[in-house]
Amino acid sequence: MDLTPLSLPELQQLQAKLTVEIRRKSEAARRTLLKQVKKLAADEGLSIEDIVNEATTSEARTTPPKRKRGTAAPGTRKSKKPLKYFHPENAKIGWTGHGRKPQWVIDWLAQDKPLSALEKA
Repeated sequence: MDLTPLSLPELQQLQAKLTVEIRRKSEAARRTLLKQVKKLAADEGLSIEDIVNEATTSEARTTPPKRKRGTAAPGTRKSKKPLKYFHPENAKIGWTGHGRKPQWVIDWLAQDKPLSALEKA
């Protein structure tokens, strides 16, 4: 179908008619399908509500819960970062340099001592 000879108003009118016809045919197809599904359900001794309820409850059982943003997927672990800064008196206590500073680091910096002095050599 060649539409090039049509003017803009003619194309807009054709578009409006097409929209109406598409909507009409979609509704007719939906009604026909619904009748077929109801008939199939009735042949099996079920109602359409029984089928819909079963579908939604089984979907709820098989759908995994959604994760919140910023959380790791189940079964995955974040790799631990190595300790970069160590307590001046107890080398077993350390800090990676990420996240909130521990109190001993805050105290160290409050004494105007460089953070680099806490790095393990």
